[in-house]
Formats: sequence, C-alpha cells, structure tokens
Amino acid sequence: MHISIGKFFHHKNALRQITYVPAYKPPETKDLNHLLNFLREHKNVLALTGAGISTESGIPDYRSEEVGLYARSNHKPIQYQDFVKYPKVRQRYWARNFVGWPRFSAIQPNVTHFSIKDLEKAGKVSAVVTQNVDRLHHKAGSRNVIELHGSGYIVKCLNCPYQIDRFQLQDELLHSNSDMESSFSMIRPDGDVELSKEQIDRFHAPLCPQCKGPLKPDIVFFGDNVPTERVKKVTEHVTKSDAVFVLGSSLTVYSSYRIILQAKDEGKKIAVLNIGPTRADNIVDIKVSTKCGDILSEICHQICS
Repeated sequence: MHISIGKFFHHKNALRQITYVPAYKPPETKDLNHLLNFLREHKNVLALTGAGISTESGIPDYRSEEVGLYARSNHKPIQYQDFVKYPKVRQRYWARNFVGWPRFSAIQPNVTHFSIKDLEKAGKVSAVVTQNVDRLHHKAGSRNVIELHGSGYIVKCLNCPYQIDRFQLQDELLHSNSDMESSFSMIRPDGDVELSKEQIDRFHAPLCPQCKGPLKPDIVFFGDNVPTERVKKVTEHVTKSDAVFVLGSSLTVYSSYRIILQAKDEGKKIAVLNIGPTRADNIVDIKVSTKCGDILSEICHQICS
C-alpha cells in the first residue's frame, strides 16, 4: 500500500493538511458499545493521550507503521545529554525548530480533542494527561491538562530561572536570522524540520539574555526524566480516578506505561483506543484498535447529549 507524504498549503490564512494516520479498520458496533459502557460505568475517568490523536491534525508520530517518522526517515529524536553538552546540537535543533514553528503552532485540534473537552465539560473526564507537546488540548478548550512531557510553547534557560514564551522567542530569532529560508515539506512530531548543513551553520541559536546560558524548550527530551513534581501530580490524579482511558498511545515509553501499571495495581478499569498494538494490551480491560476520531465523536454524542 502506498501512503503519500503530507504536503501543506496556506489558503486564506487557514492551514489545510493531509494527516499521518496509519492504516486501520473502521470501528465495529461492538467496539462502540464496549467503550460506551466503560464510560457510563465510571464517573471520574483519567484520559491519557498520545501522538495518535495528533496525527489526525497533521502531526506525524514516531512509531506508526508506514507513516510514522521512523518508518519514513532515518531521523532519530534529539537526546537530552547531547543538547546540553554540544552547542552544535543546539544550533541544529533551534534552526529546524525556528523554521518549523509557524506551521507547528498553527495546527488546530481535531474531533478527538474536542470530544475529550466535551467529556470533561460533562463531568465524565476529570483530567487529561497528555504525552503531546503541541497544546492542542488547550486549543480545544480542555481545562485540567497535565503535559507529561512538557510543552513546546515555553522555553527555559538551562542555567537560571529565565523563561520566555515561544512566540516571543520566534520574533527574536526572526530578527537575528532574517535570511533563513522557510520552505519545507514535512514537520516532525516535536515541531522541527529538515534543513541543509549550510542553513544550520549560519543560524544564530538563542541564548539567555540574563546569563548567556543555553535555552531549551520545556520538553522532556529522550534520555531526560519527567520532573518529580509532575510525576507526583499524575500519580495523585490516577489515584483519584476510578478508571483510565488511553487514546492514541502505544504506551511504549515508561513515563506513560507506569500510569497503567499504577492503575492496575490500584484496581482501576483501563480501556485503550489506539490503532495498532500497545505495550499494555495484555493487562487492560478493553482494547479497541481503530482511529480515535471515528468512534469518539459518536461516544461523546451519546454520553453528553
């Protein structure tokens, strides 16, 4: 099967995109009923979301078969220790992020994000723990969101308390890199794009205006740890909930998988809605393999109306 790589176009300031959703089977009636009963039986559901819900908005994930970033390129995500140690790594990261930011920040939530917001508004979903750094839950209107891996919308100094809004930093980067070309064909899950070595070498990476230290987006890079206070907050929310609903996550990384282990230890019911297998398929109570948006809107309609 041939799946075309998404191409992006601007039209009347609206961004239209082809999404990066892997092949899947349409939902069956029994799938809908299983998840409907699950949500009806529980009043305090913790939603755990991953990259699989943002693919429907045009952000590729890393691991999906055929369409994930690993399947389409030899790109490896940046490692935390490399970013900290090497100025050239930071220069490459920020050059790519700078060019990708206008497109990444303009991406809009899809039906899954809005359905989760409606379930929260109806008092069914008590909190959203997301692995995504794209702020699409916020854009959709969800209020109680914990960003497990941080956010690309905040930038912090590695050496002092200074932090800056990503949009403001973009203005500053534009001023110091006004000749940087902005054409590209594909964005990555963390918001950066592919550039030539020449483009990267002439890019002026940002430094903290207070201490001249390196700036880093408030994202948990590969090889880094989720902050202790955030882990504690998530743990408390799992304990307060009476069920966990996983949407669009393979649960491959331990920071998300341990949420399922905790819920299992505490006797919570767990449902998973995700295309393809997950790390927790053998321990969850319900597993539905289909696209989130194809089933969640109907579930939301029946529960919230």
